[in-house]
Amino acid sequence: MESTNTSSSSSSSPSRYESQKRRDWDTFGQYLRNNKPPLSFPTFNPTHVLEFLHYLDQFGKTKIHIQTCPYFGITNPPTACPCPFRQAWGSLDALVGRLRAAYDEHGGNPEINPFGAPEVRRFLREVRDFQARSRGISYEKKRKRPKKQQLQNQEDQHQEP
Repeated sequence: MESTNTSSSSSSSPSRYESQKRRDWDTFGQYLRNNKPPLSFPTFNPTHVLEFLHYLDQFGKTKIHIQTCPYFGITNPPTACPCPFRQAWGSLDALVGRLRAAYDEHGGNPEINPFGAPEVRRFLREVRDFQARSRGISYEKKRKRPKKQQLQNQEDQHQEP
């Protein structure tokens, strides 16, 4: 029996990320094959990516209030409402990131990767902004903490007489 230098976990099973990326790629491939007419790997474009993201909304679990809902902009509504469930922005963003990587790994040209197209990035930005307004939450980027030396300099300036 031969031994290998790689760890058993890396040789026996892919990481959670790699497994999810493979499942996402397979799901997208199935979506393309079910398209009328069926599409193949090199023939799809950003429009098909957007159609896929819209298709996934039917399986969403995040309540997104419409603008006419009395709970629009309320973080924790007191009662239920008939507003639709959608895919959460963070889930869509992560999905697109995994599919973008999978596209490159399957021989796609990174310069024309449909998952990184401007219209897909714009769609994700619009979903993020609308969901933030709808649910009364913020997706603002966190500020980077100042470096330790900068903090020390600021403290020294405040302590001088």
